[in-house]
Amino acid sequence: MLSGCGGHSITSGNMNPAPKVIVDSDYNTLSDDGQLGVMAAQLQAQGKIDVLGITVVSGNQWLKQGVADALKSVERLGVGDRIGVYAGANYALSHPYAEIQQEQKQFPSGDGYLGAWSTPEPASQAQLVAPPDGFATHTQVQGKSAVDFIVDTVKANPNEVTILAIGPLTNIALATRAHPEIVPLIRQIIYMGGAIDVPGNTTATAEFNWWFDPEAARDVLRLPIKQTVIPLDVTDTVKMDKPIYDRIAHHPNKQTVITQLFRQLHGYGFDGKNGFETNPNYTTDIWDTLTIAYLMDPSFATQTEERWVDVDTRFGANDGKSTGYASSPPAGLQKMTIVKRFDNARFFDFYVDLLTRPVPVKLP
Repeated sequence: MLSGCGGHSITSGNMNPAPKVIVDSDYNTLSDDGQLGVMAAQLQAQGKIDVLGITVVSGNQWLKQGVADALKSVERLGVGDRIGVYAGANYALSHPYAEIQQEQKQFPSGDGYLGAWSTPEPASQAQLVAPPDGFATHTQVQGKSAVDFIVDTVKANPNEVTILAIGPLTNIALATRAHPEIVPLIRQIIYMGGAIDVPGNTTATAEFNWWFDPEAARDVLRLPIKQTVIPLDVTDTVKMDKPIYDRIAHHPNKQTVITQLFRQLHGYGFDGKNGFETNPNYTTDIWDTLTIAYLMDPSFATQTEERWVDVDTRFGANDGKSTGYASSPPAGLQKMTIVKRFDNARFFDFYVDLLTRPVPVKLP
């Protein structure tokens, strides 16, 4: 049996220990980060995973907004007393907005997605945007910082903790810099990040998570830990179309607050006009949720490669660009698994099932 949050215990159905997980995320209500939160809670209810906590970092949104969305998420699911939310880094280690603006001006390319930097930083709770069903009313952020939580949790569970790193890597870099003794105690890190052999999304060469804090990505990828990267190479090939969307948003017998939010937040696209509800040919890529599928069953990955991975931190057009070396890597790099293709049909069965289960989640 495994100790869960608040002293509860979890066993998996096949009697193998349920993997202990920290979700390190630039959280949002029900985009890819929020969807992973739902899937993790449902897997925990089945005894298949032990979610030790959610650590939040700025990325898609500013830290305060991400924390607010995460708190509402665990409260909405009924797991707020079991899965704690911990506030982490608000800024990248060294990728300030002035530098980003200068790079954009000199090297305009990619889709220009800036995440948190595209909106003013909220100065107070009053400037936050409530999720469609309102802010959390009784779930509070934990007093311990995300960095301290990562350090303490890894030390308390040596060689057992998997980190699902689905946002910028600032929290993990800060934790391992301050306490390098935890590095050999981390079981593994599974990332959604990077673009190895395909173009970037924020810039022509860089994927958003690693672009937002390239120095942190460079640091963490070099750590001697078992690491798996799920980059744009594979996420570009896992696309949700209208029939899959309808299995969640319009399932005749499985309507929950999650499926309603899914329809409300994904039905009309990023511009509020062109989406699944208005365009039968609309599609969108799947990103962060591939990490939890891979954790639960690595055979979801149908093609992988072993390479040494690095991230460029130099000012210029390639800032945040990731490179995978098949041989003769620069000194100091860590060899890791890169996922290149997924079993899409089997993944979507897994994805749809977990997003349409009853809510609130009933944990053991």
